[in-house]
Amino acid sequence: MPRVSADQLAARREQILDGARACFARHGYEGATVRRLEQSTGLSRGAIFHHFRDKDALFFALAERDAERMTEIVAEQGLVQVMRELLTSPERIDAGWTGTFLEIARRGRTDPGFRDRWRQHAEALTAATQARLERQARAGTLRDDVPIPVLARYLELVLEGLVSHLSMELPAEHLTGVLDLVEGAVRRR
Repeated sequence: MPRVSADQLAARREQILDGARACFARHGYEGATVRRLEQSTGLSRGAIFHHFRDKDALFFALAERDAERMTEIVAEQGLVQVMRELLTSPERIDAGWTGTFLEIARRGRTDPGFRDRWRQHAEALTAATQARLERQARAGTLRDDVPIPVLARYLELVLEGLVSHLSMELPAEHLTGVLDLVEGAVRRR
């Protein structure tokens, strides 16, 4: 039997995660049946579950991956940049983070075990947002009349509202301007 390289295994794992993203976004967690996951990834259930213990582990790995990438962007460019990236393809909910983010929110509301496991990732995003705001405050570019934790929560709530808006396929034509307004609201005048 031929050996599979680490690169090939990593590529297969990425293929599964990319296909699963589209499947979860299109059908939701419950609707993402094994058959649909097979169709979306182009792989057999054996190939999928060789890399992931079960559907829950697959979804959680996808959500973790997105959270880590979001946290990196927040640390470097801020939470508004994450929102701007969500706007790059608002008509393609399955292409980016929006679908995964919605399923995270839904599962967090309906699945206490998931909510508990997810909490550390949510806290990491909040910590990255606050750290970024603290750096802006030290640089003198952040408004100083509102506490940083309040500004961080404000940005997180805007993100959640944006995701909800995009998920309902409401018009996205003025959302870049809205994000400009949000960004201006946290800056020193």
